[in-house]
Amino acid sequence: MSRVKGGLMAQKRRRKILSQVKGYRLGRSTKKRMAIEAIHHAHLHAFAHRKDKKNDFRRLWTVRLSAGLKAAGLKYSVFMNDLKKKNILLNRKMLSIIADERPESFQRILAKVK
Repeated sequence: MSRVKGGLMAQKRRRKILSQVKGYRLGRSTKKRMAIEAIHHAHLHAFAHRKDKKNDFRRLWTVRLSAGLKAAGLKYSVFMNDLKKKNILLNRKMLSIIADERPESFQRILAKVK
C-alpha cells in the first residue's frame, strides 16, 4: 500500500480548527487535539447558555419593573395580578421598557391599574 502524506488537506483541516479557537489560552489555541476538545465543550455550553439567556432577560425585566413600581409604592406581584384582572395585555418586556424610558406613560398605566 502506498504511503499517504498529510499535506495540503491536513493543513486546511488544522487551520480551520485553529481558526475557531483564536483567542483561547495556552495549548487550546495551538494544539489540534486540545482545540478540538475546546470547540466541542464550547458548543455544548453555547447551547445551554442560549437557553439561559431567556431567563436572564426575564429577570432583568422584572428588576427594572420592580424599580419603577417601588417609586409608586407598589409591589411587583400585586401589580402583575392587577394587570391580569384589568385585562391589560402588556408583557414584562414592554412594561420594563416603558418604566425605564417613559416614566410619564408608565404613570398612566399605573393609574389605570389602581
